[in-house]
Amino acid sequence: MRLSDATRIDQATGRFLKGKEAQVMDQLLYASSTTLAQHIRAKDVSSEEIVNACLQRIEVVNPQLNAVVQLTADTARTQAREADAALARGKIKGPLHGVPFTVKDVFDTAGVISAVGIEERASYVPEQDAVVVARMRAAGAILLGKTNCPPWGAGGESDNPVYGRTNNPYDQTRTPGGSSGGEAAIIAAGGSPLGLGSDSGGSIRVPAHFCGVAGLRPTVGRVPNTGVFNHPGGLSDLRTQIGPMSRFVEDLGLALSVISGVDWRDSGVIPMPLGDPKAIDIEGLRVAFYIDDGIATPTPETADLVSTTASVLAGAGLFVEERRPGRIDASLDISRRYWRQSELNGEKIEQLMTEWDSLRCTLLSFMENYDVLLCPACYSPAVPHGTMQDIEFSYALPYSLTGWPCVVVRAGTSPEGLPIGVQVVARPWREDVVLAVAQQIETALGGWQRPPI
Repeated sequence: MRLSDATRIDQATGRFLKGKEAQVMDQLLYASSTTLAQHIRAKDVSSEEIVNACLQRIEVVNPQLNAVVQLTADTARTQAREADAALARGKIKGPLHGVPFTVKDVFDTAGVISAVGIEERASYVPEQDAVVVARMRAAGAILLGKTNCPPWGAGGESDNPVYGRTNNPYDQTRTPGGSSGGEAAIIAAGGSPLGLGSDSGGSIRVPAHFCGVAGLRPTVGRVPNTGVFNHPGGLSDLRTQIGPMSRFVEDLGLALSVISGVDWRDSGVIPMPLGDPKAIDIEGLRVAFYIDDGIATPTPETADLVSTTASVLAGAGLFVEERRPGRIDASLDISRRYWRQSELNGEKIEQLMTEWDSLRCTLLSFMENYDVLLCPACYSPAVPHGTMQDIEFSYALPYSLTGWPCVVVRAGTSPEGLPIGVQVVARPWREDVVLAVAQQIETALGGWQRPPI
């Protein structure tokens, strides 16, 4: 069935009419960005229809979630009509032509308030886009709006004095995590098919886990940080990476191909070739997995799902061995000292960097024998609001310190109905490998599941 044949939209209001619209709405809202892009190019559905469907969904769920904090509805509709008109003339802007997306409120967006959750920036409007936002637009994507984060874009709970608290779509008494919590929440709830987050210590991975979506933290140096609040990149920011978030693993690779590469401003970006996940034959890849990092004991369901995932990979022909890298327990102490480095003198900073590099060397040596690591994304599913201060990001931090590519993908569900993700880590620059393995996990275990909201 051609989507456009079944779609009936009031063009004046952008609202779907009654009848078969619920089925069509689901087709539009819960498809992958990759699929939407294909349908737009084939003229099975218009960009305007997709954008209107997302905006209507945001209108329905955002009062309960408070995930989208700046909505660019009028501009998005205009740009969608322009995308459809360009396609009618045979012009395709790029691989995301006409596909809507959202971004975390740490990214500069020309003409759109970029508050980063702090009152002194509550009215700040940048004059130009962050590089990754500009690249998404250049690829044809259409910005729907910006999503909530903690103050300064740093912290475990997406709650701030400018916009308030974001709720988890699977249980509104719980947090979607941080700092990319607003992004994870609106994607999970069907308001956006694709988004951009940032991750220094787990800020893409933990929200992806809490909200049951897929998130990629690329290798540090893969994507420029230019135009991201308080994250200039290069030697001054050795951990932060920009990465895509979606309900589907296949979208992560598509978005990464758009946003990666040198921009001649972020000095930390390396002109490293980007591999194709579809070209990876996962059979025979070597996988090390561990269930407990020795710092935070996982819930029984989390432990069971990591074991189940390991069995799934073994069944797909990968060589799987239960083995934990040495010294990963040092990552928490190193990270805590890094966070308070302004209090350290020169000798203590030198000691910190020496220990950090020693940990990186230990983990790199471990990976000589493995292509992939598998472990929990966090020791528990989403927690109640106001309790994130008790959560250690200990499963994420080692791979923040190494700067390696990581994907979090949903593997199952807790007894309370909350998503549980697993974390897949690969060698540096092997996003193609980590995405290929994550795709196998998603295919076998189901990946994202629609929330009750």
